[in-house]
Amino acid sequence: QVQLVESGGGLVQAGGSLRLSCAASGRTFSAYGMGWFREAPGQEREFAAAINWNGGSTFYADSVKGRFTISRDNAKNTLYLQMNSLKPEDTAVYYCAARFPGRVVVTTVAEYDYWGQGTQVTVSS
Repeated sequence: QVQLVESGGGLVQAGGSLRLSCAASGRTFSAYGMGWFREAPGQEREFAAAINWNGGSTFYADSVKGRFTISRDNAKNTLYLQMNSLKPEDTAVYYCAARFPGRVVVTTVAEYDYWGQGTQVTVSS
């Protein structure tokens, strides 16, 4: 079992930045692949970014590529999402997720085993 707790969400103006964190506890964090997903009102949860177990491989949705950066610190059991040049369409609840094993990057919701409770990100125009 892995417990995930997101933080760092908030209200920001368009063009601004936020850094999300996801603190993990339970099983060995470094064995898990991790992802960030987001869910806007009335829409399905969608993939944003993913990283493999050691941080050597990352992948981004086209909508965030070049603006968001996913990273992890296995010593601190923490996943991050640096979000720059934010747009109103980035407004959503952001969730971190974990899957085992974590050698490869995975982008689909169904492939992830554990989820956090989410953190709200609101970008005003």
